[in-house]
Amino acid sequence: MDLDTTPGSLAPPAVRMSTISKRTVRDIDVAGKAVLVRVDFNVTCHPGTTRISDDSRIRASLPTVRYLLERRCRVVLCSHLGRPNGREVEELRMAPVSRRLSELLGMPVTQARDCIGAETKRLVGALPRGAVLMLQNLRFHPGEESNNAGFAAALGSLADIYVNDAFGAAHRAHASTAGVTRYLPAVAGFLMARELQMLGDAMGSPRRPFVAVLGGAKVSDKIAVLHSLMANVDTLIVGGGMAATFFRAQGLAVGASLTEDDLVPSAGDIIQTADELGVRLLLPEDLVVADEFSATALHQEVRAGEIPPDWLIMDIGRRSTALFEGALESAKTVVWNGPMGVFEWEPFAEGTGRIARALARLRGATTIIGGGSTAHIVSALGLAEKMTHVSTGGGAALELLSGRSLPGVDALIDNPAPAAG
Repeated sequence: MDLDTTPGSLAPPAVRMSTISKRTVRDIDVAGKAVLVRVDFNVTCHPGTTRISDDSRIRASLPTVRYLLERRCRVVLCSHLGRPNGREVEELRMAPVSRRLSELLGMPVTQARDCIGAETKRLVGALPRGAVLMLQNLRFHPGEESNNAGFAAALGSLADIYVNDAFGAAHRAHASTAGVTRYLPAVAGFLMARELQMLGDAMGSPRRPFVAVLGGAKVSDKIAVLHSLMANVDTLIVGGGMAATFFRAQGLAVGASLTEDDLVPSAGDIIQTADELGVRLLLPEDLVVADEFSATALHQEVRAGEIPPDWLIMDIGRRSTALFEGALESAKTVVWNGPMGVFEWEPFAEGTGRIARALARLRGATTIIGGGSTAHIVSALGLAEKMTHVSTGGGAALELLSGRSLPGVDALIDNPAPAAG
């Protein structure tokens, strides 16, 4: 049975072993056990409040939590929230997350006052089978981010089995993602497995044509991904502010747009490599530029290379948008990470919005949104359910697409190699 790729599906997916080398929660006996589950409940809240504005990360781990509850496990959830830097911060407590999870599960969720210690162990011991305990914010302890062995051991002492369902934190070698696996059998949850499979399939066995769309402000954020994708894609689309560095490599004027001078040679190498490999590399042909970085700035549309001095790239132009939409029409696999412009401001949001809607219109294609701001964009536009997969991890997704290993994945139990013959 293949992975359920129905957009928005919360059913526990079966994972194709050809695309994931780690054991999952399906592969071990969890019945009646105490299970420590690392989730990524680092949710966003309305400014100045603790009211959750986007609960998608909580919803994403529901299949794993429900699977364990159905098997009468004592489910102990742990997550970080924000950046408290090793100290207790009142507005970063996990209680609002526990309340929302309780609503989604339709059952009580007990909130611990700490994530380790005697009281926490007592709460775990008193937890009935088929119940949920939420630990306090892991990052209230400096031992979390430093991967302190004592802190990891204390977490490990709370359970019989460890499940990592926090893909968004898998690129961090922290106590709750890597260190704890020295003390407990460690497997992937359903969300983790789905992320690895979808991104792994895109890089390992994509249906073609395979188109990658990369945007955002800086080439440095994406340089490793660009090099990795170059050997795999049929078409590479580059937009956003990072296009300025490619223009510089072509000797084109960029006005006052941010460029990363030390990466201009790398951008030139990518242009040359695309030509040598027969990869279609599309850069903007026209741009929306502004006289200052402001939502109310004067702006105009100009051709690439004709940006006035002291003006900034803010979005791709209409001609470029149509060009990019055309390149996507025949795609069978698309990976998108990074906006085409300053999408937060309405005058410069059109390019990003049209790319999102172009992906939503595709039929019979695998569309993968590479987390981070791109995931927020498709969600805000109401298009998330029209995508095959919206990754929950921006940084982790970029690391994986770059061909790098993720500490939180490396630490999980490998699947045995298939028998020869």
